[in-house]
Amino acid sequence: MPWRETGREDVEIKVVTEDDKEFVRNIDRHVDDIGYGNRVAAKAGYVIWEANQRIGTMAHCILWDTLPFLNFLFIREEYRGRGLAKQAIIGWEKEMKCQGYQMTLISTRADEQAQHLYRQLGYVDCGGLVFDHTPFDQPMELFFRKVLPEA
Repeated sequence: MPWRETGREDVEIKVVTEDDKEFVRNIDRHVDDIGYGNRVAAKAGYVIWEANQRIGTMAHCILWDTLPFLNFLFIREEYRGRGLAKQAIIGWEKEMKCQGYQMTLISTRADEQAQHLYRQLGYVDCGGLVFDHTPFDQPMELFFRKVLPEA
């Protein structure tokens, strides 16, 4: 990695480095210094660039050593509606396929619009979690799976 999507030479997705820490931490309030260091070490975090500007970030983990789970994707407001999240997901799927994974998992809250994009990209609903009356109280977290196509 990094990777670029076909037809978008101005958009690049790069693995996070220590130089990206302030940008990512300002967007992703869930990650602390240790978590960020883990993303860097595991190459499990990315920054989305357009014309040499940081415009978004994404992060994944590997569940059960076999299932890539995209657990965070954010595009800055002024860059939304241009297909950048779609490109980032497609690029991530390709990267996961190149690493030998057969399926991916994504989640979003039930009150967020991302679920529609995920379904458009071929993701299938596969469950949800409810965290009522816990420190993580939020609307239901929806989960989606996608079997990656054969090469």
